[in-house]
Formats: sequence, structure tokens, C-alpha cells
Amino acid sequence: MSDSIQHECGIAFVRLLKDIPYYAQENKYRTPLYGLNQLFLLMEKQHNRGQDGAGIGCVKLNVPNGEPFMFRDRDATAQALTNLFTRQLDAYDRARTAHPTIGMPLDANGELFKRKFDFGGELLLGHLRYGTSGGREAETSACHPFYRKSIWQTRNLMLAGNFNITNSGTLNRNLIQRGAHPVFGTDTQSLLEEIGFWLDEEHRALYRRFNDAPDVPADAIPDAISRELNLARVLREAARNWDGAYSLVGLVGNGDAFVFRDPNGIRPCFYIRNEEVFAVASERAALMTIFNTRKEDVHELDAGAAAIIKHDGAFSLEQILPRAAAKHCSFERIYFSRGNDPEIYAERKALGAALAPSVYRAIEGDFEHSVISFIPNTAEIAFYGLIHELYRRWRQDAKAAILRAAAEGRLNKRFLNQVLFKTWPRSEKVAHKDIKLRTFIANEKNRTKLASHVYDISYGTVRKGDNLVVIDDSIVRGTTLRNSILRILSRPNPKRIIVCSTAPQIRYPDCYGIDMSELGEFLIFQAAEALCRERGRDALLDDVLEKCLAQADKPYEQMRNHVREIYAPFSEAELAAKASEIVSAGVRKSGWTGEVILVFQTIENLHRACPNSPGDWYFTGEYPTPGGYAVLNNAYIQYRTGAGKERANL
Repeated sequence: MSDSIQHECGIAFVRLLKDIPYYAQENKYRTPLYGLNQLFLLMEKQHNRGQDGAGIGCVKLNVPNGEPFMFRDRDATAQALTNLFTRQLDAYDRARTAHPTIGMPLDANGELFKRKFDFGGELLLGHLRYGTSGGREAETSACHPFYRKSIWQTRNLMLAGNFNITNSGTLNRNLIQRGAHPVFGTDTQSLLEEIGFWLDEEHRALYRRFNDAPDVPADAIPDAISRELNLARVLREAARNWDGAYSLVGLVGNGDAFVFRDPNGIRPCFYIRNEEVFAVASERAALMTIFNTRKEDVHELDAGAAAIIKHDGAFSLEQILPRAAAKHCSFERIYFSRGNDPEIYAERKALGAALAPSVYRAIEGDFEHSVISFIPNTAEIAFYGLIHELYRRWRQDAKAAILRAAAEGRLNKRFLNQVLFKTWPRSEKVAHKDIKLRTFIANEKNRTKLASHVYDISYGTVRKGDNLVVIDDSIVRGTTLRNSILRILSRPNPKRIIVCSTAPQIRYPDCYGIDMSELGEFLIFQAAEALCRERGRDALLDDVLEKCLAQADKPYEQMRNHVREIYAPFSEAELAAKASEIVSAGVRKSGWTGEVILVFQTIENLHRACPNSPGDWYFTGEYPTPGGYAVLNNAYIQYRTGAGKERANL
């Protein structure tokens, strides 16, 4: 994606199902660090999902009284993931130096390993953070996992997740009404305390039950509570009023754990389970690679369901909330998830292929004078789909031309050379990104001029007068197109620059994790607003504001999408043409006189290419939860009144 937008977080969880010495055996993995190593690899394979920071947590089973059983380490530096695991490996080396038997392959001292190394436990949790509603500042305190502590193991809770809750303010107010005093306003803290409240309630009820039972000695009560603790019941109570998207992993101090997904399945969540390990990740391909397993052995957690694993390894799947309409995030397929997942790879090729008819029209069927490319690198898979479909269309044209020539007696060597070689669609690596420069710019206050050099062109790949086609994952704000890409692509003086988006027109903010919250920054919204003003529809903008203000105090279940009225008078083609005019304003100043054409995917083709991910609210305004409409309503009010830029959670 040429525009810099960021993604929701990534989760990783490894639950060892054997004793630590099992993994250290010569005929197994020859190290007691197997679980930690697998956690690191799962997180590294998902590093695309978060660069603001990272955190890891650990819970140890069967720890003697008086010894710690829950650990956490977090980092918010540029090399957070590397720093975390370097620190832990250094700690392990120090422990091994002091106690050499810790590192023996056939370690008979598994308990010594657990006592002397903080992350020598059976439950290992990892999180890659990208800040959204909770703030994007690089602060370690904002990194997951979060936890609540207690001297009772079954009241300790560690939580990490990939989520955004639209009504965290309401949840915090509910806590206050119960007498709590929440300090933080983030949705992470809201969920932690809400689950923690009901975990406490579960604990209290079990304690009273066993304390009143004459056949349960006092010192046996903790084990009895641990055995009977019902996390499904806790989650059902805690999640009744949640509005938003989430994939959560929670660890309880006694070794119980849960993985919980939202009822619409908006955020992704996958797991594997075998005799040795239960593991969870936000991306299927990460599990396939790290655990060397087949696609068929990686399971997607059902929407509204929780995978619960008890401290003794007992596993169950529980439906916590009723399944709602499937709204799996389509941006996962278009851009965010790694493209080596077999389904995502096929879907991105299909998205590229679906753009071929529009590209064919834009270049007027002139393959001889057209160059096809992609920008940025994440659009490469879609580029293959586009170029393959264009090849197919070229073959159809060539076949028709040859048949006509044969019928007219014009079929000769010269004609065949002209048809088969000179008109072949050309594909080149036209532009590339300077990653080091982009990193440098991220730390500079004066970015505009520097940003114009983030991309560079491969000189000689495009001739004067060519059509230059570049495919992008999506066009969100158009800022990078305006300030950088079009200026660079215009240097060889092409006749047209055709920028194709594998995503449809982005018209509405996201409130479920993706960093697309400011309505006024969207290129298509800017185009709609400009058309309103040009065509004397200023009153429409004011009317929508009045409607949004009128419903601002209503329950969010009663709110409606009035912003779509701004788009309604204009066709997709009109909006695309105005957006093309907006982004080309800067390059016109350089003297280039060619044409800029923006081509967008259709909603129909999106769903055809990605049939299992129908979540499309950022394109259609059809939000999967009531809170989405409230966030959209607030976004328009904030834009028109200048009330602020932060995403407004209710």
C-alpha cells in the first residue's frame, strides 16, 4: 500500500502439552527452550502486523508455594522483538552458567530450569502491537500483554489481543458503577478489568462453595477452585455488552487459558493442536511454516467461540456468543496478511485479474505502447494476476487478428512478427521503495520534501508516450501519490499514468483495528466534497452534519449512516475522475501534461475474489456492529466542527 496505513496487532500463543524435559530430548528438539523458540518464530513471521512494540508473557504450571508463576517482558523500541528475545536468551545463558544441568539435552532437572529461568514455562504468550484507539505513542506501558495480579493463582489474569472495542467508554462507566476505579481509558484495560471482574466473581463463588463443604480441607480449596474454574462462564458474562472486533488470548495464573473471537469473525484467529503443542496465531501461514504442518491441520476459530485449555491440558471449544453475520475483514486478504497463505495468494491474484477489463479500456487495447508494473512490493501478487489476465486478453486479440489476416490473405511472416512480438504486453519493475530513507523520514519533522524521494524509478523501462500502468493494493489518502509516486512516474514522460487499486473506493473510517479513522483524509471523501461544492450542493454537507448532530445522543443501536448521502449523487466514475484530478495537481506543476487515471476495484469483484471475507464497511458503510455507525457519526462531526482527530469510542 503506497499510503502508509498500519494494521491491527498480531497474537501468538504456545501451550506446551508435555513436560519441559520431553522437548529437550535428543530425539526431539534438544532444547528446553522449544516453546520460547516457537513463540519467537511465530511472532517474527507476523512482524508485518505491528511495529510499535512487542510483549511476551509466561505462566508456569505446578509452581510450589512462595515462588512466582507469571512473568512478562515488553519493549517499545524500534527493535522490540529482537530486544525481547535477546534479553531472555541472555538470562537463560546466565542461568545455565550458574546451573549447568539446566541446558543438558536429557534434562532431568526440568523443575530447576523452570525455577531459574523466568520464561521456562508451559504457557507462552506473544503480542505485536500497533496502537489504534489506545494511542500510538511508543510507550512500553501500552504494549500487551496486560495483567492483573493476586496472591490467588486463579485470580491472576494476563491478556493480549488483536482488537478494537468501540464502546470501551461504556464498559469503563459500567466498572465505575460497580464501584471500581479504572485508571486507564483504553479498550485493553476495559476488557482486562471486565474479564477480571467476572473471574473474581467465579473465584468467589467457588471459594464459598468449597469453604462450606465439610469434606474439603482448607489447603485443598485452591486446587478445587482450579479444577472447577469455568472460563466459558466468565467470558459469557464479561462479553455480553462488547461492541467491536477481537481475537483475544487470556492466561490465568493456575495455567488455564482461552482464545476468544468476536461474533462476526472480523479479526482473524487460527490454531493447531497435536500431542505436543496447542498454538495460536493471527495468520494461518505462520502456523503452517513454524510447525511444519499442512493447511488442513490449521483450524480457524469459529466466530463468537472460545478455545479453552485447562491447566491439565483438557481442551474444549465453547460457543460464548451467538454467531452473527460473517464479516471477516477483507483488508486482511487485500493487504495485511502475508501473501504466502495459499488462499490469500489465490485471492490477490484474482483481485489483480479483475482489474484487467478496466486497464484494457484505459490503455485502449494498445499493448505495444503500454508498460505494466506494481507499487509497492505488497502489490506484486495482484500484479501477477493482472498481467496473466492481460496476456489472456492479448492472446484473444492476437488469435482474432491472425484469423482475419488468414481470411483476407494477409497472413505472412512479417504480419506474425508484428502481432506476436511487437504488441506483447510489457511488464517491468518500474518503481521501488528506499526502505532506509523511509525509516529516516519517519523520524523527521519536515517530511514533505524528503517523502518525495522515498520511491525511485528504474530508468529506461518506460518510453516517452507509453501508457504506464501500476497496480497498488489500495488508495486511501492519496498523499503518497500526490507527493511522491506520480512525480517519479512522470519523469520518463508517459502519455498516461494509470494507477489501479485492488481495493474499492475507501469511503468510510474503520473502527475495528485498522488505522483509517479520519474521514476527511480519505481521497474519495475529498473528491465527493469537492464535487458537492463545485455543483452547488454545499447544503448537502450541512444537512448531513445536522442529521449527525441530531442522532449523536441516541443509543448507538439507533444510529444511521447519513454520510453515504454525500456520495449518493455521484457515480463511481465521477468520484474516480475527481480523485484523479486531486492527486495529479502536484505533478502538473512539474510541467508534465499527460493524463492520470485512477482505476478502482468494484465491490462485486472484491466479493467474487474473496468470497469468505465479506467485511466491507470501509467501502460500503455497512458496519457489522452498531458501534461502527456511532464512530462514523462522530468522525463526520469531528471533521466538520474541528472537534479533534482522535477516534471516538463510546
